[in-house]
Amino acid sequence: MQYVLLIYGDERVWAAMSQEEMAEIYSAHAAYGAEMEKVGVFRGGAELKPVSTATSVRFGGGRPMVVDGPFAETKEQLGGYYVIEVDDLDQAIAWAEKMPGMTQGTVEVRPLGAGA
Repeated sequence: MQYVLLIYGDERVWAAMSQEEMAEIYSAHAAYGAEMEKVGVFRGGAELKPVSTATSVRFGGGRPMVVDGPFAETKEQLGGYYVIEVDDLDQAIAWAEKMPGMTQGTVEVRPLGAGA
């Protein structure tokens, strides 16, 4: 079954990091992705640009409305994701627990639908 690991954190923490700290986290993510590829569970993933670059298309009132900004204004923002294919939720959670650079924030584990 395929799962998406959604990585949420406070962008202000990321923005306050030094270049060396960011490089260390990018390196850890590269190793994490390589480990996923090695065992055959990696299906995709990406870092997202800051939430300030988001555009939302809201529905209701008879027609779509385009607005600047994310779906929800929250302290934590969606910063990236991985798509993995594993046997069950326990294995997906085990990968989420190994997410690099997570000293705060949340990794949401969600199964993909039938069309994935």
